[in-house]
Amino acid sequence: MKQNIKIAFIGGGNMAMAMASGMIGTVCQAGDILVIDINTAGHARWHEKGVKTSAQVTADLAQCKVWIYAVKPQNMHEAIESSKTHLQPDTLVISIAAGLNTQSLSTWLGSWQSPSPGLVRVMPNTPALIGKGVTGLYAMPSLAEKDILLAEQILSSIGSVVRVQDENLLDAVTALSGSGPAYVFLLIESLIDGAKALGLEYNQAKKLAIETVLGSAGLAAASDLEPGTLRENVTSKGGTTAAALAVFEQHAFRDTVKQAMKAASDRAVEMSRELGKT
Repeated sequence: MKQNIKIAFIGGGNMAMAMASGMIGTVCQAGDILVIDINTAGHARWHEKGVKTSAQVTADLAQCKVWIYAVKPQNMHEAIESSKTHLQPDTLVISIAAGLNTQSLSTWLGSWQSPSPGLVRVMPNTPALIGKGVTGLYAMPSLAEKDILLAEQILSSIGSVVRVQDENLLDAVTALSGSGPAYVFLLIESLIDGAKALGLEYNQAKKLAIETVLGSAGLAAASDLEPGTLRENVTSKGGTTAAALAVFEQHAFRDTVKQAMKAASDRAVEMSRELGKT
């Protein structure tokens, strides 16, 4: 349901655009959104949506109930420093920056006032660009439930939301859904390459690969059966699928995926340490 609420994006890149596109008409009106982005080249596309823009922080920011920091992690400290004097006691801050934990963010945001503002850290993924994203959300324990629900409502406009109670689990979310689209795209690329090697033309292979992934994911979402059972249902003993799956097993496909996700999670932890030193 649309609310009378003003929302600011600090950073106006693709994810901010995706979020705003989902929010307009569901969470707020276009005129209730303020985008602060030093890259003025991108302002025109915001104006087409009826959104207000600014190349620098102004006092208008203080009128916004929700601030969404949508800048690169390495630019977050600078973005906070330039804006935090306009924070109000009831401001809800949402960070989509990977690898920056709430301890660092709270220190940067709240070092000049007490208590520090309400803070939610989220990890969306790129399918949000078409409204099919999934976002992991962690809220600081001190945050009121109504503000958490508001954050979930905002993020639900670009897909589904999964709330976690332990902030460390956001590293797992990053490794799964945050980085996950790249794994799926790699699978699609590999299916296309394999199909071409078997004689199919590129466009045929691409369509078959993408539609197979879409259909399989849709079936998994719609079915009451577990993914493992669905896999077994496709696999006849001694058949073509069984032959293919045997090769995956020989090459430790499951372990490879686990190792890749562990590497992504470990890197998220490293980034938190590196970026939090600012």
